[in-house]
Amino acid sequence: MKPSTCRRVALALIALLALATLSACQREPQPEWRLTDVSGHLPDLDFKLTDDNGKTVTGADFKGKVTLMYFGYTHCPDVCPLTLTQLHVVLDRLGAPADKVRILFVSVDPKRDTPAIMHDYVNAFDKRAVGLVGSDADVEALAKRYRSAFTREPDRGDGSYEVSHSSAIYLFDSEGKARLLATPSASQDDIVHDLHLLTSLEASP
Repeated sequence: MKPSTCRRVALALIALLALATLSACQREPQPEWRLTDVSGHLPDLDFKLTDDNGKTVTGADFKGKVTLMYFGYTHCPDVCPLTLTQLHVVLDRLGAPADKVRILFVSVDPKRDTPAIMHDYVNAFDKRAVGLVGSDADVEALAKRYRSAFTREPDRGDGSYEVSHSSAIYLFDSEGKARLLATPSASQDDIVHDLHLLTSLEASP
């Protein structure tokens, strides 16, 4: 190989190495999540429901806050109160960043869960929790949007019945983008860890 050719090859390799180094420097480091990463697999936070103060709200009203969305109902005998208790403990452990977080508790039992009932229920667990209610169609559409599921058992005749529902917690960043999914087996440590990362992320462009 001629000396001039060698120099050209060497310069080309140096240029490629420089570009690779620059690209590596510009690439944003990915957070080391402990929960299930659903970025790009679930849609942004989007709904139009009534909050526990009787006000119509949308997903856009929670921009600027990290949100944890959970489907449940106030007559739930076990899973819902346990989950809301766990989230209260998680936010207390999170400390100051918890001010950037809101819990969205979406009722899958609109027949019994009025805004007033939801208000008393969610506030008994955490002041950062917001109860959300809507029509059957609205709630079913929202659950379908996030691949959640629920079924209502037949009325026993006295107005009492149970509702079976998914138990996942959906975590959205401050821009309303779906980021993480916490299953019932997720530990408080893992949720606290990921919320620390999520509340420290800069807003996406």
